Amino acid sequence: MRLDKYLSNAGVGSRSAVKAMIKNKRVQVDGVVVKDPKTTTNHDSEVILDGLRVILEQYIYLMLNKPEGVISSTEKNKESTVIDLIDHHQKDELFPVGRLDKDTTGLLLITNDGKFAHELMSPKHKVGKTYVAELREEVSQSDIEKLKHGIPLKDFTTAPAEATRISAKTVRLTITEGKFHQVKRMFRYLENEVIGLHRTHIGNLVLDDSLPKGGYRRLNENELELIKKV
Repeated sequence: MRLDKYLSNAGVGSRSAVKAMIKNKRVQVDGVVVKDPKTTTNHDSEVILDGLRVILEQYIYLMLNKPEGVISSTEKNKESTVIDLIDHHQKDELFPVGRLDKDTTGLLLITNDGKFAHELMSPKHKVGKTYVAELREEVSQSDIEKLKHGIPLKDFTTAPAEATRISAKTVRLTITEGKFHQVKRMFRYLENEVIGLHRTHIGNLVLDDSLPKGGYRRLNENELELIKKV
């Protein structure tokens, strides 16, 4: 990472401001005064500004209560993304762990730790994702049993799901895959339509109910330990 980006990502100032600091010999990297903003640094570099060390966070783990109308992407385009909701100096490093559909709400993890994201989303680890689905039509006990046994979709048959009928038109569903529009497709097979979908859990990690839609916070140590054990 370039030194000017390292400093700006750490919140020292804008890219133009930190370039001026560097050119004015106010910055040291690993004990050496540098004047070139393009100097290469990493999270292990000792970067000193005016005698004080500047530390860039190596790993960031955030819990987001995703609202409707934003996409789970890092691409900058006309549509709002989940990263647009994050106010962090290192937001350019962040990405969502997996994805939720644009109209799906609830628990989404945001990180810059690629290994963590891969392990959490890898099919071989079979991490459960729990949703509350609001349906257009009533759900029968027969529908619940079909969900529990696996639904034959066009491209694959779903693994047995955990399914509980909360009310006539509401189901709590836990799946271990994460295929495109999977929950919606499962209910479509049952001749029903999902009109609202909210994710509440990833593994044993539960969405913080105190987070407003669009709100986020860091995972605490217990939550991080909990999610890394799945």
